[in-house]
Amino acid sequence: MSESSGYQPGTSAVDSSRTSYGDAGFSRYLRRAFLASAGYDDESLERPIVGIAVTQSDYNTCHRDMPALLAAVKRGVEQAGGLPMEFPTISLGEILTAPTTMLFRNLMAMDTEEMIRALPMDAAVLLGGCDKTVPAQLMAAASSEIPVMLEVVGPMMTGSWRGERLGACTDCRRFWGAHRGGELDGDEIVSVRQELVSTTGTCTVMGTASTMAALTEALGMMLPGGATPPAVSGARLRHATQTGRRAVELARTGGPLPREVLIREAFENAIRVLAAIGGSTNALIHVLAVARRAGVPLEMADFDKIGSDTPLLVDCKPSGVGYMEDFHRAGGVPALLTELAPLLHRDHRGVSGRSMGELIAETDGPAEWQNTIRHLPDPLGPPGALAVLSGSLAPNGAIIKASAASPHLMQHTGPALVVDNPADASAILDDPDLDVTPEHVLVMRYSGPVAAGMPEAGALPIPAKLARAGVRDMVRVSDARMSGTSYGTVVLHCDPEAAVGGPLSVVRNGDLIRLDVPNRSIDLLVPDDEIAERLRSFTPPARAARGWRRLYEETVLPASQGADLSFL
Repeated sequence: MSESSGYQPGTSAVDSSRTSYGDAGFSRYLRRAFLASAGYDDESLERPIVGIAVTQSDYNTCHRDMPALLAAVKRGVEQAGGLPMEFPTISLGEILTAPTTMLFRNLMAMDTEEMIRALPMDAAVLLGGCDKTVPAQLMAAASSEIPVMLEVVGPMMTGSWRGERLGACTDCRRFWGAHRGGELDGDEIVSVRQELVSTTGTCTVMGTASTMAALTEALGMMLPGGATPPAVSGARLRHATQTGRRAVELARTGGPLPREVLIREAFENAIRVLAAIGGSTNALIHVLAVARRAGVPLEMADFDKIGSDTPLLVDCKPSGVGYMEDFHRAGGVPALLTELAPLLHRDHRGVSGRSMGELIAETDGPAEWQNTIRHLPDPLGPPGALAVLSGSLAPNGAIIKASAASPHLMQHTGPALVVDNPADASAILDDPDLDVTPEHVLVMRYSGPVAAGMPEAGALPIPAKLARAGVRDMVRVSDARMSGTSYGTVVLHCDPEAAVGGPLSVVRNGDLIRLDVPNRSIDLLVPDDEIAERLRSFTPPARAARGWRRLYEETVLPASQGADLSFL
């Protein structure tokens, strides 16, 4: 972009973005008066201003070390001659937010978008990491009119229990399943708990946080190499400093803007990476939402189509056995991109200013000594790590993480056992007299966006009596999501959801359900006229009375469209 389109000395963002008092000169005078009280003189305010969104919170333990990350970004901004100014936004800590952070993703996106627009800055760096923070920030960036970059806190390191390496949160679920099955007693599960989350940072497996960090890098909204450095490493801080320096360069040149980065080719590259890493099912919803914000036509079917010739290459849980620190040491996303190069749009340019082809040419491919990033001719798994399904139970689509499912259940027909919401699940599934077999299909409904904010409740626990008998997987179907760290044969995001009269709302105990992943179908084996008759008596659940929850329920789009708000 031309120099004239970006920052110009003497045209400080402090002056060009004015609080409205009906007198522009007074606004400038008053603004600089109050900034002087904070130690900013006129020389400071003539520098390019880089706003830094901070999501530190005592309720978000993944972001515990964000002060160090913030300091590193500020150092880079100052080294490049810019003025860093931090500002807070909503912070969505996955574990401590009720009922689910997904309910507040769109609110955080609005908060971040509006603060970027309202506060004086020439460029922005958004600091996040935990599951919904990065999607919200990407959504906000897509609507922004200044250059924006993302920087993540990075993944945590693994712990150890009785000589076994483990980390959050795939191992959390595995050990909890063993506890439910009677293999670990109360003292042992507490002992495991102390080692599952050994450091600050996001989950150390290929869950949603790691997936979205990798996709942000693939989209070009982060400098190369930023997705995988561990939270506690010097590499993470060095990358943050580089980000700060680059943000000043973007402020000076005025671009590229997010809308120039988030183009169709960027999303197709990201979907390739999603398939290759065996990433989180949540990524489909988030990427669809970001694409809609960016004005890029993208559909669920695109994920299946593009992923159909992209094999699983990265050996990380839950689709593999490794952890994010292994992926990082193997070369991270840059090394993976060299392996995917024949399948990528290599002309695309991100915030680095260089084309993906140029970056790939300067990057070593996966080293021979490592086994975390596999080669295209010898992948870890076949294409189709994430499969998009449709059928009479989900006319507008559903998804399954095939790479983390049980092969023997990929084609399965069984009777339904229905749970109406997550709150009822434990009482029903822990009943020792429950009439259930491994052939049953567990169905949970009223857990979609409208009904419940779409919690990560889709990976229903195996009924206690079956868990004690050694059963570790069953087919499960819902309109909910599941954590990216989860595994099993779990069909998610059924659209339309039950709360708006989708077929899921009329499933009855004993109805046969057929899952056929190879043929991409999920069907309720009830005659069409019987389904129609049942739907005629459907009564929607009551809506929230007030506040954000009511606005959300009245305007949220279905999962197949990214679950953003319709007016955005």
